Amino acid sequence: QVQLVESGGGLVQAGGSLTLSCAVSGSGSIFSFVTMGWYRQAPGKQRELVANIIRNGVTNYADSVKGRFTISRDNAKNMVYLQMNSLKPEDTAVYYCKAVQVWGDYWGQGTQVTVSS
Repeated sequence: QVQLVESGGGLVQAGGSLTLSCAVSGSGSIFSFVTMGWYRQAPGKQRELVANIIRNGVTNYADSVKGRFTISRDNAKNMVYLQMNSLKPEDTAVYYCKAVQVWGDYWGQGTQVTVSS
């Protein structure tokens, strides 16, 4: 059973930084996943892609976070990270980790990020 557990969310002032972590278990190495990604959902809005990293290491970012957020992974530790800098109030959302396999997707339970102005 694949499990994803996010951590690192919290309350931060605008301009501040947070690092989110996603611990993956039950899958062997996370290198086996097609992609690993971070999504977010703000109140009243649809869940949206923030960033993902493909098995070959290529990364993709939403335009709204380019230059501020960095996704990375540690295959040995089965961890995926999202470094978030220069946070803005509009970054406030629940952030979810997602793992994509050929046969299906897995989601974590989410971690709240709140950015105060």
